[in-house]
Amino acid sequence: MDVVLLSRIQFAVTVAYHFLFVPVSIGLGLVVALFERRYYKSGKPEDRAASDLWIRIFAATFVVGVATGVTMEFAFGTNWATYSRFVGDIFGAPLAAEGLFAFFLESMFLGVLVFGRSRVSKKFYHVSAWLVWGGSMLSALWIIIANSWMQTPAGYKVVETASGSKAVLTDFFAAAFNPSTLPRYFHTIDAILITGGFLAAGVGAYYLRKGVYRQFGRAAISTGLAIAAIFSVLILPTGHWQAVEVVNQQPEKIAAMEGHWNAGPIPLGIVGWLNPADKTTTALEIPGAVSFLASLDFSKSYPGLNDFAASDLPPLQATYQTYHAMLLVFGALVIIALGLWWMNRRGTLEKKRWLLGVLMWLWILPELGIQFGWAAAEIGRQPWIVYRLLRTTDAISATVPAGQVAFTLGMFVVIYTILYVGWARVVLGMIKKGPALTAESEPAAVKA
Repeated sequence: MDVVLLSRIQFAVTVAYHFLFVPVSIGLGLVVALFERRYYKSGKPEDRAASDLWIRIFAATFVVGVATGVTMEFAFGTNWATYSRFVGDIFGAPLAAEGLFAFFLESMFLGVLVFGRSRVSKKFYHVSAWLVWGGSMLSALWIIIANSWMQTPAGYKVVETASGSKAVLTDFFAAAFNPSTLPRYFHTIDAILITGGFLAAGVGAYYLRKGVYRQFGRAAISTGLAIAAIFSVLILPTGHWQAVEVVNQQPEKIAAMEGHWNAGPIPLGIVGWLNPADKTTTALEIPGAVSFLASLDFSKSYPGLNDFAASDLPPLQATYQTYHAMLLVFGALVIIALGLWWMNRRGTLEKKRWLLGVLMWLWILPELGIQFGWAAAEIGRQPWIVYRLLRTTDAISATVPAGQVAFTLGMFVVIYTILYVGWARVVLGMIKKGPALTAESEPAAVKA
């Protein structure tokens, strides 16, 4: 099998597994901070027990998330040596900053949360919860900076060396805040926080269906649905911001995302199918809508797929379908989040047992949406690993045979599956056990 394809599949599998834990970790970071704030203000033992439960779930997710992310660092050196040489001077700064500042901040104060409840002041503990969440948000920023530079390189020059060409940093701030960094960061974080909100609400729904820990369950649902509703609304402007950036910076990608073949106004597709043989798209779409969103003009013309060399186009069907799957998932989530939040405010959600059962699993939808969105962004950048600077086929390690890549791919799938199953069993065990109530707690107030 082709070593380039195998290396791409291996990296995609690694990232996909790792990216299952990132939204849960960062999303729950906000839930932890909000529940610790609740205990800080109330001082009630049941609020402390609730915060402790979220901290335990967060810590388990953080550990597995770190473990699944480490292999990506090794893959840069083993499978993508040419790529690593090319971007080494650029990626060094953000990856070092992520490790030194963000990861250090997050892990140090997570240590305080796990071991320091009785060793530090209540105020310091409360601040630590927010710093853990802040560290995870900062970590995501540095990773997005590195990835965004691959999408829209800036602040660099290419020089020739004895081992080949490489990009050299000329302006740190231009490279860090390249055209796609901020829209990609806020759009991604928005989706991640929606996942955390639905996960918290799902745990609360589980307790209400079981008839245990009702007070905690109601608090989890109220907090989770408030987060999900707020960020579901905010994902509309952040998604628009991101789309405008793609229209202006990566015209081949937006043409592939919308199946836009000939120069002219770009439609907004709902569902559809590309026909590469006759270069047409069969779709339910709104004519000129993307042009309007990008320029406030339905008739604004943009290049089509036929305006680019075939060798510079991404895989068309995969880009189109993953992009529209993301749109459909998050479009549905906006309606679902607002509807459930409104029902909860009116007190009718708790009475609908079947709906609580659905709510328990709704967090999977934004997880899927994030995976679709990430796939659309990365597949849509092909055939470039660094947009218009380095092709993916030229970025691999020349000395690693396909057999070794295939073997490690199989090994990663097995190990990651074991890790995921282990994480799921541990976290489900924590949820089933519930908040660790003390003798000070009032059972009548927290149990059915």
